[in-house]
Amino acid sequence: MNSLSNQERLFSAANQAQQTFFSTSEEPLEATSVRGKTVHIDFSGGTLSSDGGLLQLKEVDEQIGLTGALAEAITDPRDPRYTAHSMRDLIRQTVYQIAAGYEDGNDSNSLRDDPIMKMMVGQLPESGGALASQPTISRFQNTPSRSDLYRMAKCLTDQFVASYAEPPEIIVLDFDDTDSPLHGSQQLRLFNTYYDAYCYMPLHVYEGLSGRLITTILKPKQLNGLQLLSIVKRLIDYVRQHWPQTQILYRGDGHFTKPEVMAFLDEAPSTMYVSGLISNVVLQRLAAPVIKEAVRRFERGDGRKVLRFHSVRYKARSWNRYRRVIIKVEITAKGTNTRFVVTNMEQTPARRLYQDIYCKRGQAENYIKDHKRYLRSDKASCHRFHANQFRLLLHSAAYVLFDTWRRELLHGTEYATATIETLRTRLIKLAARVRELKTRIRIELPSSCPVEPALRRNFLVTARLRPG
Repeated sequence: MNSLSNQERLFSAANQAQQTFFSTSEEPLEATSVRGKTVHIDFSGGTLSSDGGLLQLKEVDEQIGLTGALAEAITDPRDPRYTAHSMRDLIRQTVYQIAAGYEDGNDSNSLRDDPIMKMMVGQLPESGGALASQPTISRFQNTPSRSDLYRMAKCLTDQFVASYAEPPEIIVLDFDDTDSPLHGSQQLRLFNTYYDAYCYMPLHVYEGLSGRLITTILKPKQLNGLQLLSIVKRLIDYVRQHWPQTQILYRGDGHFTKPEVMAFLDEAPSTMYVSGLISNVVLQRLAAPVIKEAVRRFERGDGRKVLRFHSVRYKARSWNRYRRVIIKVEITAKGTNTRFVVTNMEQTPARRLYQDIYCKRGQAENYIKDHKRYLRSDKASCHRFHANQFRLLLHSAAYVLFDTWRRELLHGTEYATATIETLRTRLIKLAARVRELKTRIRIELPSSCPVEPALRRNFLVTARLRPG
C-alpha cells in the first residue's frame, strides 16, 4: 500500500507541475538533498555541449575529405544571394548529427546553437551564426537529383578504394539487403510478405574481410537478375580500373544467386563467387545419399551432431552450364538441416569452402546492424524516393567516418572492435564547456573523463597528420 501511495503522490505532483509549467518556469529547481545540503539546479552552466567527442570524427573527416567530396557531388540550384548555409555546411551538419544520434531533421532546431555542432561545420561556437533549421534541412534533403545521388555513391566507392595504402591481394564483396519499414505513403513503397509490412529493401555492399562500406542502394524490392548484374558489373569494372591484379570474391545468400551474375563472374578474370542456393527437388535428390549416410552414422552414435559435406555437379534450367554445388548436411536430435552453396572455386575442399568462406558472410549482418540500428539508417522519413536514397547515403557517410576512426585511430585499443553504439556512448557523448577567446577556442572536458587516454592518443595522432 505504501508503494502505491508513493506512486500516486508522484503522479499527482507530476500533473500539477505540468499544469503550472508555463507560469512557474522561473521557479527554483531542487533535487534530493545530500548529507543535509540542499541541491539546487539551474541552466546557467555556460556554453556547454553533450557531444564533445564529435571533434574526433571531424579530425577523421578532415583527413579523408569525405563530406567535402559529397558536397561537391551535389548541384546547388539555389540563388547564392539568398543562401545562408552552403551545401558543405548542410552535409556536415546532417552527417555529424546522425553520428551523435540525432537522425531526424527535427533535431536540427534544438541543435542550432550547440557550440560543438557549430564548430563541426566551421562556425565559431559563440559568435558564429546559428545552424540550419528543420525546414532548411527538409528542403536540403529533397535537393539532390538522380545524377547527384550517383556521384555521391561514387564518392563512397572512391573512399573505399582510397582507404587502402596499396592494392589488396583479395577483396570480398558481401552483398546483402535488409528491411526499412515505412509508416507513411512514401514513393515506391511496396508490401513485403516476408516482413509483413510496407518497406524498402536497401542493398548494402561491404568488403567482407575488413567491414569497409562500399555502397548502399535504396530499392523498393529485391533485385532481379539484370538489375543485380548491372550493379555487380559496374562495381567490379571500377575496382579493376584501380586494382587490376586483385582477386575478387563475390558472396551472398540465395537471393543474390542469379544466373546472369554467375555467367558474368565465370568469364571475369581473377573473380570468384560463393553464394547460397535455394533448395529444390533436384538438389534434394542429389543430397539424398549424403543425408542417408549421415542419418545412419547419427543413429549409430550417442546422439552427437553429425556434419557432412559433399560436392556435386548441377545445372539449373536457367543456367548456361553445370556448376559445382556444395551440399552441407547436419543431423542433430532436432532433425536434418541441409544447405546448398554454388561456386566456381573448383579446387577448394567442400568443408573449408562452406565453413571458412561462405559462413563468414554472416559478419556482414553485424556491419548492417551498426549501419541500421545504431545509425538509424532505416528511418525513411521523406516522401520522395530520391530524398530517402539521399538520407541513406548520409547515414553511410557517418558509418564511413566511424569505421575509419575505429580501424585507423583506435587500432590497438579496447575500442578497435567496438560497435558504433559503444563508440558513441563512450567517446562521443562527452560533456564539454566551450570558451571562445580572442585568439583561440578552448574546449574543457571533464577532469574525471574515463576515456582520457584514448582521447589524448587520438588528438596527438591527428595533430601529427595535420598539414602545416
